[in-house]
Amino acid sequence: MFEKSTALFPVKERYCFLSHCAVSPLYIGAASAAAGFQQSMVEGGLTTLSTFIDLLPRFRDGFAALMRTRPEQVSFVHSTAEALGQLANGYPFAPGDQIVSYVHEYPSNHFPWAIQQRRGVELILLPNRNPLNSFAAEERPMGWSLDELERVCGPKTRVVAISHVQFTSGYAADLVALGSFCRERGIDLIIDAAQSLGCLPLYPEAWGISAVAASGWKWLLGPKGAAVLYTSEELREKLTPVLAGPGMMRQQFDYLDHRWNPFSDGRLFEYSTLPWDHVAAFAVIVEDIFHRYSIEAIRDEVFRLQDLFLAHLDRERYRPLCFDALHRSGILSIDVEREAETLVKQLARRNVIVTERAGYVRVAPHFYLDDEQVITAARCFNELAARG
Repeated sequence: MFEKSTALFPVKERYCFLSHCAVSPLYIGAASAAAGFQQSMVEGGLTTLSTFIDLLPRFRDGFAALMRTRPEQVSFVHSTAEALGQLANGYPFAPGDQIVSYVHEYPSNHFPWAIQQRRGVELILLPNRNPLNSFAAEERPMGWSLDELERVCGPKTRVVAISHVQFTSGYAADLVALGSFCRERGIDLIIDAAQSLGCLPLYPEAWGISAVAASGWKWLLGPKGAAVLYTSEELREKLTPVLAGPGMMRQQFDYLDHRWNPFSDGRLFEYSTLPWDHVAAFAVIVEDIFHRYSIEAIRDEVFRLQDLFLAHLDRERYRPLCFDALHRSGILSIDVEREAETLVKQLARRNVIVTERAGYVRVAPHFYLDDEQVITAARCFNELAARG
């Protein structure tokens, strides 16, 4: 079913790449599209731009289809931090309002909300909780409790800002249940999807999510410095723009028209010049990969590859964090008996690429890997453990 050739994914010629939760190899079709734009700029500069007028509509159409939303809800941004910074700083908080998040969030989904405390907003951080009865409770990050979140949310709670998938442990939120809870109480649910979009289904309109931000260089296999933002119309109506430029204005290229007349759709966040080579890359990625394969099929293949890895892993020496189906993600984090950073380096010398976070070794295969690669990676883990 899946096209897994080295022609499309040349990284396979040298590496077993199991770190799509970090910085992924760029999809070759995206690289070609970006290079094609740059070559056109070399040859003609301004004179060639009109030939790329369809890039943004293709980008918006593609990601709208991926998230089952409308193109006008989609924005091109440069990073998750930029997207969440615009939302947090533009949100109409009043002193005493509350934001609920998790104590071990990734910095891009922590600092934009933390600085709202200078506006008199209270930031409530859910404590770390261990959902694995078979796994000894430790201080290292694991997950959080939906019951606890529901208890701390009150009449002053305006925003719940949480990652779909926690970058350390791989713990995935039940967004259907969380979205339903927030929608019933008029709370804006804002999701950092850097570790899920491109791997797990994510349907913000159906699930009651106000905003989704995701960097493009992880599961989306896109260029570094490119990201996507979904916002609901209701959320945009609340916000005050904190970044401004000609790109967000209805008058567009009439640069002497200084009226404040911004778009009300997703273009509100595209305030200035975009990196068009990145837009070209994204447009090709969604068309070649995420239109060709359903996100459910991609998720199932990622989980199958994880299960194959686990079937060959020495479970006497390694303790994987195996969450139940509701909280499973593309990240399989493994507790190791030895120095995690040392193990990562030793695996890299065998061309098996993984990463370490919070003492866990993270194994994150994507759909294009072969079974033999995953089995070989597990055997490398076992051989290194046997050598001590």
